[in-house]
Amino acid sequence: MSAWAYDGAALVGRQLRRVRNSPGIAILTQIMPVNMLLFFGYVFGSALAMPGREYRSFLVPGLLVATAAGGIMTGMFQAAQDTHRGVMDRFRTMPVSRAAVPLGQAVADLVVSALGTVPLLLVGLAVGWRVEGSVAGALGAVGLLLLFRFACTSVGILLGLLTRSEEAAGQLGASTFVLPLLSNAYIPTDNLPGWLRASAEWNPISAVTTALRDRFGNAPVPEGAAWPVAHPVAGALAWSAVLIAVSLPLAVRRYARGER
Repeated sequence: MSAWAYDGAALVGRQLRRVRNSPGIAILTQIMPVNMLLFFGYVFGSALAMPGREYRSFLVPGLLVATAAGGIMTGMFQAAQDTHRGVMDRFRTMPVSRAAVPLGQAVADLVVSALGTVPLLLVGLAVGWRVEGSVAGALGAVGLLLLFRFACTSVGILLGLLTRSEEAAGQLGASTFVLPLLSNAYIPTDNLPGWLRASAEWNPISAVTTALRDRFGNAPVPEGAAWPVAHPVAGALAWSAVLIAVSLPLAVRRYARGER
């Protein structure tokens, strides 16, 4: 095993032990979407009923993507916490690959997220959601979901390294809750005003959500939508690739530079 891979594996293990010893954030981020599924699905389900569609089947993919977008908050808080407490400074004094530190955090978060997705899927099945497409399509949907989670976590790590404060990261991370509200995760965008529909459909969450609904067979691709939603799989891949290509190298550079 190369030194870079060894460093990365060691840091992934460190992050997994960290989650095991302090599981609060991981548990909270998994409980919230389950509660929202039950709340929106049953309390608002009849009011939000859509012709020809079961709202809970429409909602589950959106909640999966909203949970993946929570990687911004998780990555930001953990990176800011390590920076604020001097952990990053100690890493810099060790013969550790600079890229392995942010990447190790992102990969560890991906492992935890993959396991954490299972409860939401099980609750979704219990309330009536079903995979109506092919097995290959469903596997592709899961792959897109995890790729987007990795991209969001990379963005969060960069922001956490920039803020360098647990308090600031916590406040800024909480504000990311509004991002799914400005997308098609919870409601269709068809009847929104023109400017608001355009904003929602260019939100990366909308492209990934539409891709999941399409791959799971839960809802057709809407007509007349912006390009990322009209071509959801390509849009989801493009958004994820851009977020990773921009944020991960910048996070590595920021970590390597420290306070400079």
